[in-house]
Amino acid sequence: MKLLLYSALLTVGFLAEAQPLPQIEVQTLGGTRVPIASLHQTGKPTIVSFWATWCKPCINELNSLAERYEELQEELGVTLVAVSIDDSRTSPKVGPFAAGQGWDYTVVLDSNSDLRRAMGVNNVPHTFLLNGAGEIVWQVNKYVPGEEEVLIAEIRKLK
Repeated sequence: MKLLLYSALLTVGFLAEAQPLPQIEVQTLGGTRVPIASLHQTGKPTIVSFWATWCKPCINELNSLAERYEELQEELGVTLVAVSIDDSRTSPKVGPFAAGQGWDYTVVLDSNSDLRRAMGVNNVPHTFLLNGAGEIVWQVNKYVPGEEEVLIAEIRKLK
């Protein structure tokens, strides 16, 4: 039982205190470098999901969120930023891959892993929820089907 509880605490983090988003730049699919914070809409919740083209659970999570994204935008004003950690060898595949999935949200590259390191992401998928002030208030570093419902419940708590 203790091991199960410990495992749960490792995979889902409820932050005791909101933490600011690091001041790190990411690269758009068009090649422009932008601060990650510029992709957050002030006053609105933002999901920042770290993923890779080779990560099946990541793709499953992002596809599940894509199915609900329009509804989440309308109901809760949510923005989703998918941060690819693909390296320089596989990053050219990210844009076509995302387009092929039909993802209607922002996809950026963190090929040099600066943002990944700054946010303490050791494995993917790793998803963060930002409040309207752009502070990290919740995170999870796994995905199983249905996990998006937990995320949506956390977003609703911010309203």
